[in-house]
Amino acid sequence: MDPHAKAKRLLAAQGSVRARDLRAAGLEGAQITRLVQRGELVRLARGVYSLPGRVPAADEGLQIVSRRVPDGFFCLLTALRFHGLTTQAPHSVWLGIAAGRHAPKLDWPSLRVVRYSGVSLSAGIETHVRDGVPLRVTGVARTVVDCFKFRNRIGLDVALEALSQVRRERRTSHDEIWRLASQLRMANVMRPYLESVA
Repeated sequence: MDPHAKAKRLLAAQGSVRARDLRAAGLEGAQITRLVQRGELVRLARGVYSLPGRVPAADEGLQIVSRRVPDGFFCLLTALRFHGLTTQAPHSVWLGIAAGRHAPKLDWPSLRVVRYSGVSLSAGIETHVRDGVPLRVTGVARTVVDCFKFRNRIGLDVALEALSQVRRERRTSHDEIWRLASQLRMANVMRPYLESVA
């Protein structure tokens, strides 16, 4: 099969792809550049391409970040928005990565990087697939715990609102929040707040 046709089939199936996926399909870097110049491909971000005229998904920014940083995960305000726990739309995508890893450089969307280490890189993280793209996001309970952990960055009011909404909507159990708070060494900080909404 012709590499151009193979690349277009790949793009039609996945929506947007990384440059390395196009190279794996048989296209070289110069061919990708020519396709962009001719208008047969659209460059969404550095190293991420799609077909022209494609209707972007609601979470296109998350998909782009997920393709560029497959070992990262969405956290804090982005996770709150993903789970429908806030009405405000964050200006940046909040991305959790391993401590010591370089922050990715993207033209769009803008990133707010949070560094994690140890058990916090895996505890309470879920994978959701949207348009064939796996999105790693902190679960509801983990998101609440992270909001308290990073309350100085996002504000204590955001953390309290998230906790009360999760309890009001019964999105997760009190025990699950407590288990993750203990696992992530936030139990003493969260104890008075958890007792007040119990």
